[in-house]
Amino acid sequence: MSSRTASCYCGQLRIEVQGEILGTGVCHCLACQQRTGSMFAALAAFAMPYTVSGAAAEFVRTGDQGAKFCFRFCPICGSNVFHTEVGNDNYVMVAVGAFADPSFPAPQDSVYECRRHPWVQLPAGITRYDKDPM
Repeated sequence: MSSRTASCYCGQLRIEVQGEILGTGVCHCLACQQRTGSMFAALAAFAMPYTVSGAAAEFVRTGDQGAKFCFRFCPICGSNVFHTEVGNDNYVMVAVGAFADPSFPAPQDSVYECRRHPWVQLPAGITRYDKDPM
């Protein structure tokens, strides 16, 4: 089984995931824009199990549909590395940039298109959702 490792900028917080990517996507919601300091969050989902090394600070946010998400970031450099949905242990979402891999697969889905900056161009054929489809 293949594995991938993502880490924060300083390398203190790391997550190792196993197996194939379940899916990749970008989220343009205002919360993700503020959380990442960018125009969108780029995320990749992986099935359990995963291994974390290093210390993580946590922030829990309630999404528009009522689900709670626990974001983990490095308390030293501040990099956002991964998050999970509270009460759902089936997968983990890892920030694509934390893999530091320019060959990482392109996103398949784009959510909160209603908040997408009009100059952001995405791959042809991507599935687009005006809001959160879940």
